[in-house]
Amino acid sequence: MSFASTMRFALASLPKAEFGFPGPMRDRLVAAVLDGRKTATTALLAAYEGAGEQPPQTGDQALLVDSAGRTVAVIETTDMRVVPLRDVDEAHVAAEGEGHGSVAEWRAEHEEFWHSARMRAELRDPGFTVDDATQVVLERFRVQAVLRSRDGRAEAHSGR
Repeated sequence: MSFASTMRFALASLPKAEFGFPGPMRDRLVAAVLDGRKTATTALLAAYEGAGEQPPQTGDQALLVDSAGRTVAVIETTDMRVVPLRDVDEAHVAAEGEGHGSVAEWRAEHEEFWHSARMRAELRDPGFTVDDATQVVLERFRVQAVLRSRDGRAEAHSGR
């Protein structure tokens, strides 16, 4: 097996990291990852549990996917913690790189997303709602390799 074949096989075995839903939100989030502004993300623990998955652990790698379903980068989890929503702090909000001026602003935008019909359908719970005690997964990550640029051209370079 050639080196290139070995690398393709290794990449294909990694789980996908899909931020938000395909469309403008995902495009914005992927762009922020690729340009280095976004080094953290937040997910509902209930979403992992509903999918029968475990949250990423420190050292785990994943393939970052854009709205077109293309793999654009390999990311590595550098830290993960599960906390009640009330414990999300300013440092995490800043690391998300989405330009929120405060934790309250960040939370309002995230609650709007989590309360959307699409998210409730994903969770299979039409009445899903969050509160201060809702468990969220706070993940920090770094880009290990960019596989495709923001404009869709194939590239390959290490983020280390």
